[in-house]
Amino acid sequence: MEHAQHQTEEADLVYRLEDKPPFFNALISAITHLLAIFVPMVTPALIVGGALNLPVHMTAYLVSMAMVASGIGTYIQVHRFGFIGSGMLSIQSVNFSFVSVMIAVGLSMKDNGIDEHTMISTLLGISFVGAFLVCGAAWILPYLKRVITPTVSGVVVLLIGLSLIDIGITDFGGGFGAKGTEAFGSLQNIGLAGLVLVVVLIFNCMRNPFLRMSGIAVGLIAGYIVALCLGMVDFSPLKDVDIFTIPVPFKYGFAFDWSAFWVAAIIYLLSVFEAVGDLTATAMVSGQPYEGEEFRQRLRGGVFADGLVSVIATALGSLPLTTFAQNNGVIQMTGVASRHVGKFIAAILVLFGLFPIVGRAFTTIPSPVLGGAMVLMFGLIAIAGVRIIMTHGINRREAVIAATAVGVGLGVAFEPEVFKMLPDVFRNAIAAGGITAVVLNLILPRDAQDKSIYLSEK
Repeated sequence: MEHAQHQTEEADLVYRLEDKPPFFNALISAITHLLAIFVPMVTPALIVGGALNLPVHMTAYLVSMAMVASGIGTYIQVHRFGFIGSGMLSIQSVNFSFVSVMIAVGLSMKDNGIDEHTMISTLLGISFVGAFLVCGAAWILPYLKRVITPTVSGVVVLLIGLSLIDIGITDFGGGFGAKGTEAFGSLQNIGLAGLVLVVVLIFNCMRNPFLRMSGIAVGLIAGYIVALCLGMVDFSPLKDVDIFTIPVPFKYGFAFDWSAFWVAAIIYLLSVFEAVGDLTATAMVSGQPYEGEEFRQRLRGGVFADGLVSVIATALGSLPLTTFAQNNGVIQMTGVASRHVGKFIAAILVLFGLFPIVGRAFTTIPSPVLGGAMVLMFGLIAIAGVRIIMTHGINRREAVIAATAVGVGLGVAFEPEVFKMLPDVFRNAIAAGGITAVVLNLILPRDAQDKSIYLSEK
């Protein structure tokens, strides 16, 4: 009789899930993981801070709390407290899906004359409340799958990537602060961003998996060095920095906005399926069952932990978190799937976050340096959306849903005033496209004779 639960081969694993590597080996493995994921982990806070033109101390605090919250969340996932956590090497990180939403909502608030403190407290407030949706969703996963299909989630991920590209190309030209000046789009800015992009592309073409995954970090370092030589790095944020920072819950207060909340709620529900995919991949590369009751418990605990960690993160002052997909590539590359290594990763992240100098140092990265790497990264997010749509093939019905939803979403992005008579949630490209996809998926009839087309090697 065949084993009822699918399980991957463990032959390539150096350290399996429950193995406890020696201290030095565990430390080296933790650092290897961090090298591949650290930059994407702190970048969302830098992007949001730059786009909303937040004071340096606010952006630095967002970065610091992202590291602290990621450390706390990673420990919860890998340790597994009762039913909470996946019990696998699941690293938590800031979710890129929220970046464009936070920026769009924040800019709308700024246009209405709302100050930075109220804006941040509102953005974190709606994220705090929305995180409880993920906790609840963990218990109704089978029902959600009927509503949010690969076509629906793929459309939203595609729109997220396309929306972020606008932010990336703005940084490419010099950043939001340079708009309207001669510096925006200058040869110096474009040349620097182009250099970073070329370096990332070169490393992305290499055969060594670690070099490929390190491409973004290497590109940013190369760009930063060149920016230093050109005198483009401003070190003023590093002056008068406290040695140690204590996380303060709701540091900027607590505010809430219903219209903005519905936009965040949609992204939160879709992040559930992102987490499901990431946790399934982690189980596979860790040699664990990816079907059956044991896996369902891991899945439920991992998704619940995602929500709980975002509650903690937004309360501390970080953007929402989710399970980090890049970590699965690192497990495959290193052969280290031990959840005990995750405890080392968690400790290092919390330690870095408690020293403000680390967060401040990241705020000195010039916008063109970030833009050079982000254009590619955000483009890849858009392509990931296309791949999700094609996961289970695409037929005429799915094509109509995707085309209509993307058309509405991009239309709103180009002309947000089109739906000015409707609630504000429809003036956000991602929300408008996502709602359109969900509604069409529920009302359009299915045709048994409508055959799906699948991508294949042929």
